[in-house]
Amino acid sequence: MIIKSAEFLISNTDYKKCPDDGKPEYAFIGRSNVGKSSLINMLTNRKGLAMTSSKPGKTQLINHFVINNEWYLVDLPGYGFAQRGKDGREQIRKIIDSYILKRQELTCLFLLLDCRHKPQKIDIEFMNWLGEEGVPFVIVFTKIDKLSKGALTKNVEAYIDSLKEVWEEIPPVFYTSAEHRLGADDILNYIEQINKDIVK
Repeated sequence: MIIKSAEFLISNTDYKKCPDDGKPEYAFIGRSNVGKSSLINMLTNRKGLAMTSSKPGKTQLINHFVINNEWYLVDLPGYGFAQRGKDGREQIRKIIDSYILKRQELTCLFLLLDCRHKPQKIDIEFMNWLGEEGVPFVIVFTKIDKLSKGALTKNVEAYIDSLKEVWEEIPPVFYTSAEHRLGADDILNYIEQINKDIVK
C-alpha cells in the first residue's frame, strides 16, 4: 500500500463522537512510551502527524487520521501510566475500553510491545482481555533496532510462551523500527489485504 494522503481529522474522549462514515478503523495502542507516535509517523511517512514526546502518557484522546480517504488510523491513549494517578488512569481506561468494545468500525487493533522488555504482566492481561472479548488484534514489536538478533528472539519467544499458556492460536506478529523504517510495508500490506477482503 502506498500512502498518498494522511490527515488528522478529529480528537475525542467519547467513541460516539467519532466519524460516522463507516470507513474501517485500525487502532494503535500500547503502554506509554512504547513508540506509538513514532510508528504512526513512520507508517504514514509524515514526520509530525502524531505528536511524539519524551514524556510518557502524552496521548489522552482518541485521535482519528484519515488515510488515502479510505480508512482511519486511530491513535489511542497509552495504558498503564502510573504517574497519571488513580483517577486519571481510570478515566483513560474508560476511554480505551468503550472504544475497543463498542466501536463497530474497529477492524483491527495493533497492540505495540517494546521488544526490549521481558513479558509484562499488564500487556499479557490486556491481550487476554482482548481475546476474551473477541477483539481482533495483532502484536507489533517496536524498537527492534535496539536489540541484538539473539536478544530479540529471546524476548519474543518469552512473550509467545506466555500467551501459549492461554491461547491456542497466537495473533499475527509484526516487527518494527521507526528509526530504521522497518516493518511499515508489512503492516500496510496487512491493512490493505483486510480492506480488500471487506469490499468483497
